[in-house]
Amino acid sequence: MSLLDRLPPDASPISVSQAELIRLNGPARAIALDVLRVKALQTGAYVSHFRGRGMEFDESRPYQPGDDPRSIDWRVTARSTTAYTKLFREERERPVLVVVDLRSNMHFATRGCFKSVNAARAAALIAWAAHHRGDRLGGLIFGDASHCELKPRLGRRATLRFVHQLATHKDWQNRGVPEGSEPLTQALSALRRVARPGSLVVVVSDFIGFNRAAQSYLSSVARHNEVLAVFMNDPMEKKLPPPGRYRIVSPEEELAIDTYAAAARHDYESDFAERSHDLEAFCHRYGVHLMPMSTNDDPVATLQAALGRRSH
Repeated sequence: MSLLDRLPPDASPISVSQAELIRLNGPARAIALDVLRVKALQTGAYVSHFRGRGMEFDESRPYQPGDDPRSIDWRVTARSTTAYTKLFREERERPVLVVVDLRSNMHFATRGCFKSVNAARAAALIAWAAHHRGDRLGGLIFGDASHCELKPRLGRRATLRFVHQLATHKDWQNRGVPEGSEPLTQALSALRRVARPGSLVVVVSDFIGFNRAAQSYLSSVARHNEVLAVFMNDPMEKKLPPPGRYRIVSPEEELAIDTYAAAARHDYESDFAERSHDLEAFCHRYGVHLMPMSTNDDPVATLQAALGRRSH
């Protein structure tokens, strides 16, 4: 059964409702947050276990082969002749932070639904999956006009709070010109401030404007947390349609684009390929799991394929 079969008949391709995000509670039960099977953009498939629930420091012991270098206790190591690593004990609940991008550039699609709509649906599915796993849920929902920060809490009410804020966020009504990379940078700066070590962090965005400052903030988060980057995109961002003249319509205006020029087509496709490659290289360098998702993908099937199916 596809996601469209689970949604109300009047579900919109350009916006979301609180009711439809609540209905994703059911399919989210089959999505696992323990094992990651992500097909990267160009490096093929790999399997990786999440580091598990949130951790609290327990003690330090001498470093052993196979220990995570990111867990080295530099203070103890500096006072000793050998390296020491930190040992942690599991918390009862792991914090899960879901970061959702609702900037103007996300309100776009040529197939399926807007990037923002599939992003919201994917975020709601992850939120419900975290609830079913018994994790504490929080998040950051941001756009060009406003920013909403939700501290991690436990239980169904926390998920309903997240879904409500996601569906009623002011930037669903914002169809203006994007304000560049600043909102993304500010959101990732806030994420670095609120992300507690041992959290699972999911960033759902098209990563337009992912500049050096934003990369620095996210790489800092990735040092102490498991990070999944859900890379939203539209098929026309990767490759222009066959040469011709096409209409592009928005609520404010209508444009015609000419795709005959071979040089322009090459430059357009090279820009997306370069942006994708840079994001992939960043994720590989800092241990961030990368999962692409298109506007015409079924987020339930995509998340189940990437994160695995939950055994009941």
